[in-house]
Amino acid sequence: MAIKCADYGVKSWFGSNFRNDASMEVRIFTIRCSSGAAATATALGLGERPWKVSDARLVLEDGSVWKAKSFGASGTQVGEVVFNTSLTGYQEILTDPSYAGQFVLMTNPHIGNTGVNFDDEESRQCFLAGLVIRSLSISTSNWRCAETLCDYLAERNIMGIYDVDTRAITRRLRQDGSLIGVLSTEDSKTDGELLEISRSWDIVGVDLISGVSCDSPYEWVDKTSLEWDFNSNGKDRETFHVIAYDFGIKQNILRRLASYGCEITVVPSTWPASETLKMKPDGVLFSNGPGDPSAVPYAVETVKQILGKVPVFGICMGHQLLGQALGGKTFKMKFGHHGGNHPVRNLRNGRVEISSQNHNYAVDPASLPEGVEVTHVNLNDGSCAGLAYPALNIMSLQYHPEASPGPHDSDPVLQGIHTFDEAGKAKRLTKIFTRFVSVQFAIWWGGFARE
Repeated sequence: MAIKCADYGVKSWFGSNFRNDASMEVRIFTIRCSSGAAATATALGLGERPWKVSDARLVLEDGSVWKAKSFGASGTQVGEVVFNTSLTGYQEILTDPSYAGQFVLMTNPHIGNTGVNFDDEESRQCFLAGLVIRSLSISTSNWRCAETLCDYLAERNIMGIYDVDTRAITRRLRQDGSLIGVLSTEDSKTDGELLEISRSWDIVGVDLISGVSCDSPYEWVDKTSLEWDFNSNGKDRETFHVIAYDFGIKQNILRRLASYGCEITVVPSTWPASETLKMKPDGVLFSNGPGDPSAVPYAVETVKQILGKVPVFGICMGHQLLGQALGGKTFKMKFGHHGGNHPVRNLRNGRVEISSQNHNYAVDPASLPEGVEVTHVNLNDGSCAGLAYPALNIMSLQYHPEASPGPHDSDPVLQGIHTFDEAGKAKRLTKIFTRFVSVQFAIWWGGFARE
């Protein structure tokens, strides 16, 4: 089909050369239309469209289909969809091993504006299943930026989607709880096929720790660099040997412990308790990690064998494993806690901290034996956020004291808490752990302010 069109142009001169008579110019041209979009573009000389069109789908197990635009890797991936309310720190989130098996939806709409760098990574690789965001920044602006978020994900084979209604998905997750989803860029797969995949996969009961833990023991020596260390005063000059069980440990936990005078040996999640005790550590750290604590009974058994023999400290997954080892129970939360803005009350001094959290499971305080003290409570839902058992030199937190990303609200807290042991290194090491708990050690937006 061809259409003849007329284009009328009026030429006039203004200013000192203005004339009352305007010259009229008429041009006749023909537009040829084709039913195919590609043919139309070619006929008009446009080539490819200058904007990206929807080429990806997120299909949730409730049957909803969300069209989006892809970036990073392509293909089909299944995972549990959770939302994170952090305003900054997407690179630390991408490299947090605790997100293994999950799609992370960022509620902050604008992501990618600071690009990525190689100083803020929290592990050796990206373990999450995919990233879901509202708006992907078309440019980067940060003095430490090494590459764009899009290139970073593509190099690491991580899928991402944008131009999707993250607000609506978040509301659905808050109402219905975390949902299994399938992310796909493959046109050959129907919505029904993707829905079937989402309904046939489950994250509950899956051992995700074994896929993120180290393979063999190693020594960690790096401290927080002086350029970024905001809390360098008053650190003990004594050195303490700490064994850190890697259930998916974040590197900033290790940096902060090293900065507080600890010589750290990191061991795999399956490392025998007997081997740990042979090393005669001053204390043991049970780290954060992904998934269901009930899916790793071997880790619970390891914790049981160490309790009472040396001071221990647990973070996130380590906190949940300690709860189970003490005889308590854990349960899956409706949509978990993921973000750098969760209020927590320290029940010992009444102080409220804004904390960094990332977990889908919690300890049931009613199931804990007598003598175990709940030290911290999440103010959003009243869940247990910290435990202590002085009789066995145990401390634990459900949230991340090292943050990264997150605020520094916990910096002055817990300074006056009594130690669990009145003799020897147990007292001094507990002091180290207490001080470690007391600081939100994150680098707020890549360091925020230097002091």
